[in-house]
Amino acid sequence: MVRRIITSILRLTLRVYFRRIEVTGLENVPRDSPVIFVLNHPNALVDPVFLLCLAPRRVAFIAKAPLFRMPVIGYLVRALDSLPAYRRQDEGEDVSRNLETFAAARKLLTSGVTIGICPEGVSHNEPRLKPLKTGAARIALAAVSSVEQINLQIVPAALYYTEKTSFRSSALLHFAEPISVTPVVLEPDGTPPRMEVRELSSQIEKAMRDVMLHAEQEEALGLIDRAERIFSAEEISEPNEEQRLARSLRLRQRFLAGYAFYRKHAPRRIDAIESRISVFEQELNQAGIDPSDLSLHSTAGGTILNLLARIFTCALMGPFALFGTVVHYPAYRLAGYLSRRLGAEQDVLSTFKIISAMLLFPLTWIAVALIAAILKGWLAALVFLVLVPLCGYIAVRFFEEIDQFLGSLAALSMFMMRRRFFVRLLAQRAAIRREILALGEDARHESF
Repeated sequence: MVRRIITSILRLTLRVYFRRIEVTGLENVPRDSPVIFVLNHPNALVDPVFLLCLAPRRVAFIAKAPLFRMPVIGYLVRALDSLPAYRRQDEGEDVSRNLETFAAARKLLTSGVTIGICPEGVSHNEPRLKPLKTGAARIALAAVSSVEQINLQIVPAALYYTEKTSFRSSALLHFAEPISVTPVVLEPDGTPPRMEVRELSSQIEKAMRDVMLHAEQEEALGLIDRAERIFSAEEISEPNEEQRLARSLRLRQRFLAGYAFYRKHAPRRIDAIESRISVFEQELNQAGIDPSDLSLHSTAGGTILNLLARIFTCALMGPFALFGTVVHYPAYRLAGYLSRRLGAEQDVLSTFKIISAMLLFPLTWIAVALIAAILKGWLAALVFLVLVPLCGYIAVRFFEEIDQFLGSLAALSMFMMRRRFFVRLLAQRAAIRREILALGEDARHESF
């Protein structure tokens, strides 16, 4: 019951914090046999929460031991059936106790419970996969090679964030094809041989690199970040919303593959793409517009109808949004301040934002309800306890509607007043996208 309550709250929190969440590859997750999920780790405690809430199986995590001693978080990780991982970089930890954790993990797997592991061992901001720890491979080999053999599958899972520290950004969770684990002859102490552990770890690492956004060069990530605004703007105008983030991730993976090949073999082609992006950015800056402002609905008339619909929607939402903004603004500002002070690193900033909001917003709701109880009675308090969170969410949607309204208005104005310039920018954007698609495709053919 406690686990169900926790996961329900966390699932709701994810849906509020992230504007768009996609989950793909669910067909790759076995429904009956034991599973170990291996997940990349770019966003601290937010990463396992995605797996906990969105995986189609009940997941128990292996988490770093210091979390078990933290107030509140320690209670939560225990309630979620987590097991401690003792790491050398954590002061005072006895790494030999990992044998106890591995034994407990084997029991969970043989009972049909799935296990989630972030094999990099630490959250980070690097654009590439860090060297993997061997824990996942050791647990898997020991589990399938014990007396009671099981059909264990390792499922690589990849998290992709558009802007991981930004409120109302987007995130994708993708499950890749499972890796079968073959039994081995265990050592006398019950541990799997080192060579087999290394081989399986290498297989896991390759599978994870194949499904995540992995950039060996920092400059490649910088260039793709600049192109991000171009891609996302064009994707906004696509009529088919299904798996938009998955398509976006595949596009970026193709770009990075092509970048690595042509930076080595034909650097002028990369320079030409970067120059084209720079020219496009300069023209946007001179016009004072954002790439998203280039998105029109199918026709100018369709855009006008869309604007009218947004005006009507905003008029309905306005009073509730104003109330929600006024009530939540102090907690919102304080949560932002605390997260910046406590989470200096980018990979933990979202974690502190979410934790701060989960503490401060409910306190706000309770405070408003108590004031209502004092002034109008307990019935009013119950009404406000429901109304205040709802108005807070309406305020979030209201400002998103306003932002989209201004973008559509800018697009319509430019289309009507500077049509040639508008059409030329659209053509430039499409050409940049085609060139990046061709980069990855050409690199794939030439590398064979």
